[in-house]
Amino acid sequence: MKFSIASLFSNFQDDKLVAPKVLEKKLECEDEDSIRRLHIALDALERIGLLVKERGKYKRVSEDDVVEGKLRCSSKGFCFAIQDEEGAEDIYVRESQLNTAWNGDRVLVRVTKEGSRRRSPEGEVRLILERSNSSVLARVKHLENKAYRAVPLDDRLLFELDLLPSDDPPLDDAVEQLVHVEIVRYPLGQHLPVGRVAQVLGLNAQEASDINIVCCKHDLPRHFSDEVIAAAKELPTKLRKTDLKKRLDLRDVPTITIDGPDHPHSPAIDDAVSLEELKGGLWRLGIHIADVSYYVTPRSPIDQEAQKRGTSIFLGEVVIPMMPEQLHKICSLLPGEDRLAMSILVTLNADAEVQEYEIQPSVIQVNHALGYQQAQAIIKRDHPEVPTDSPYPLPSLEELKHLEPVFDLVDQLYDISQAVSQQRQQRGAFDLNLPESIFPEEHNPELGKFISNRFQYDDEGELGAMVVSSVLPARSIVTELMLLANQLIADHLKALQIPAIYRQHRTPDPEDVQELVKLVANMGIDYASEAEDEVHPRDYQNLTRRFAESESERVLTYLLLETLKPAVYSNTPGTHFGLALENAYTHFTSPLRRYPDLLIHRLLHTVFEHGRNRKTTRSKEKVNLHSSSCHDAISWTVLPPDLHEELTEQFDSLVTPLTEQERLAQEAEDDLEGLKKAEYMQERTGETFHGIITGVQSYGFFVEIEELLVEGLVHVSSLKDDWYEFRSRQQKLVGRKNRQQFRLGDRVEVQVKSVDYYRQQIDLLAVGGGSEATDDDEDDFEPVIDEDTDNETDEDAEE
Repeated sequence: MKFSIASLFSNFQDDKLVAPKVLEKKLECEDEDSIRRLHIALDALERIGLLVKERGKYKRVSEDDVVEGKLRCSSKGFCFAIQDEEGAEDIYVRESQLNTAWNGDRVLVRVTKEGSRRRSPEGEVRLILERSNSSVLARVKHLENKAYRAVPLDDRLLFELDLLPSDDPPLDDAVEQLVHVEIVRYPLGQHLPVGRVAQVLGLNAQEASDINIVCCKHDLPRHFSDEVIAAAKELPTKLRKTDLKKRLDLRDVPTITIDGPDHPHSPAIDDAVSLEELKGGLWRLGIHIADVSYYVTPRSPIDQEAQKRGTSIFLGEVVIPMMPEQLHKICSLLPGEDRLAMSILVTLNADAEVQEYEIQPSVIQVNHALGYQQAQAIIKRDHPEVPTDSPYPLPSLEELKHLEPVFDLVDQLYDISQAVSQQRQQRGAFDLNLPESIFPEEHNPELGKFISNRFQYDDEGELGAMVVSSVLPARSIVTELMLLANQLIADHLKALQIPAIYRQHRTPDPEDVQELVKLVANMGIDYASEAEDEVHPRDYQNLTRRFAESESERVLTYLLLETLKPAVYSNTPGTHFGLALENAYTHFTSPLRRYPDLLIHRLLHTVFEHGRNRKTTRSKEKVNLHSSSCHDAISWTVLPPDLHEELTEQFDSLVTPLTEQERLAQEAEDDLEGLKKAEYMQERTGETFHGIITGVQSYGFFVEIEELLVEGLVHVSSLKDDWYEFRSRQQKLVGRKNRQQFRLGDRVEVQVKSVDYYRQQIDLLAVGGGSEATDDDEDDFEPVIDEDTDNETDEDAEE
C-alpha cells in the first residue's frame, strides 16, 4: 500500500519509540518494494533530524518552531500554511521559501519570524508531508526544441510541467488544448515536474464537460479497481444462518423507509424506522441502519478504498460512490428482504422525550418503502399545517390504498419528529430554510434542481445545521430521527469512555456575525445579538426567524451559511454549534456513503464482542453494554488495554484525513455548482439584475444577485462618475463629490459585464441603486498594502 510522510508521522505518538516492523504492519507494507520505500523514508527522516533512532526503533523529534499545516496560495505567489488547530495563526510563506511545495500540499513549516498585531508569522517549508495534486488541468504548449510543456489552468500552481512523449494521444494534437495531466515526478532540485497527458478534454474549459473538469481538477476516482470489484463480487448475496447469530430478530416489527424516489444522496436506502406502543403511555422507536460493517472487513480491498475516498461525492446526476454497487445491492433496505442492521431502540414518553435506549445488531425486514410525496399525502390528512400546494405532485389517497396499513404509523412518526424538532429548537438549534427553490427553477430548472439537491440530507450534512423543506415537510421525519440517532450513539460512546470519532461544529467568528448583522441592519431589519463578543446558536435561531419575515429570506439565509465554519471530525467529544449540542455528536446513520459512520458501526461491534461488562472477573454486578442504563454504573476501562490503545491510535490518525476528504468532496460539488452558474451567467451577459451588496473592499464591492443567488464583483475602476474612497469601518465606498455611497446591505442594479467560466468569476457594472452618504460617519482611508513586501493579511491567498 502507498503511504505518505503524513501517514507515517501519524504513527508516532507521545514521544514513544516505534519499531520498523510495527510501522510495516500499520502502513500495510506487505511487499518488498513498499517495505524498501518505508526504510528509505525512515533513513531520510533520521538524516534531516525529524526522527531519531534508538535501539533499532524510531521516535519523532519535537521542535517548538516547526508547525504542520496545509498550504493555501494565490496566483501572485502569496502562500500561507493553515494549521488544523482552532485559533492557530496562519504562517506566511514566501514563494522563495516553498521548496517545491504546491498549493494544497500538507507541509511542515519552520517559523523564521514571529508575528505581530498586523503581520502574520513567517516561515519556510521544512518538509512536504503529503502532495495534494497527483494530476492537474493544463494547456499544452510546444517549445522550440520539439519538447512540450503543460501550463496549469489553476494559476495558484506556480509551475509548469515537462511532458513525456506520447502516441495516445499524440502531443502534436494536444497543443493549445485543455488536457488532464498525470504527474509522474514532482520537482527535483532545479528540474521541473514531469507529467503524462491522460486525456484531451477540448479546446477550452467551456468546451469540455463540466463533470470532466471537476473530476480532473480534484483527481476524483471515476471507477473502482479490479481488485475492489472482485472482492465485492465474492460477498454473499443471501443471508445465512450464521449471519443471524447474536442478532435481535425484529423482522416481525412493522418497519418502513421514507426517501425520495430519485433522491441523489441515496443510491441505496440505508435507514428505516419502526414504532411500537408500549404499556404506560410509552413508545419504542426503532431507528435501523444497514449494517455495512458486517460485510466490509478491516484492511480488505473494499475497506482500503472506502477509507481513501472517505465519502461519496454527488455531482448532479453523477455519483462517485464510496462503496461499489454490489455493497449497495446487498445492504439496501428493500421491502420484503431480510437485512442486517444496527438498530437503536429508543423508549419515549408521551412527549417524545427519551427515557432510555439500547443498541442492538439486528435483522429486520422492511414492509413498505414510501417516497416523500407519499408520506406527505398521508400526513396532510390529519395535519392542516402541512402545505397542500407543492411543486411536487402528491398522490391521491386512492393511489395510496396499498399503504393504508401504515397510515397511522406515518402519522405517529410525524408527530414524534415534530416533538423532537421542538426539543432541538428549545436548546437553541436553528433551521436553515433552503427549499427546493434555492436557485429559482423558473430561471434554469436543471441548475435549480442540481443546487437544491445539494442541500437535502438525511441528517445535518455538510452545512452543520438542519435544512428544512417548506414544500416537503415529510422530509423532516427522517432527518429529525437520524439526528437523534447520531446524538444518542455519541452519548453512549462518551459514557463508555472508549476511543471514537466525533463530529464537531465550531462556533462562528463574532466578527463575521457582526458584519452580517450590519448588513441586515442596513437592509432595514432590526436585530441585536445577545452579546457582541460571543456567538450562540440561539442568535442564529433568532436571525433565521427574522429572515423568514423578509422578502429576501433566500439570499439572507444563503449569506448566513457563509458565516458558518465547516464541521470537522475529532477524536474527542465537543460542541456542535448548528445542533446546539454541548457534549457529543457523531455520524452513524450513513455507513454506505461516509467512512466515519462505518467506523462507528465497527466500533460498536467491537464493544459488544470484546467489551468488559463488569469491573473485575470476580464482580457479580454486570451491566448491559448495549443499553443506556449502564452509563452511570461504569467505573472501569471497557475495552482491553491493547485494543483501547490500538483504536486510539487509529482514530487519531484518521480524523484529519477524513475531514480533508469531506472538504475535497464539498470543494468538488462547489466547483460544479460554480461552473454551472458561470455558464448560465455567461448567457446573460449584458442583462441587468437586482442585487444586495454583500462585501466591500478597497478594490470594489461584491453583489449577490437576488433572483439567481449568484455573486459578482463591481470593480472600483468601473465607477466612472466619481472618485470613490474606501471607508473600512463603515464597510462602504463613498464618492468624493457626489456623496453617492455603496455600503454593505445596499440594494443595487447591476449589469453582467463579463464571465470567466473556469475561474467562475463574474464582473458586474453598477447601473443604479446605492444610497446617499451622510457627514457624521467619516473614517480614515484604508491603508494600501504593498503586496510584494508585506504580509499584513492572508486575503491575497484566497480565490
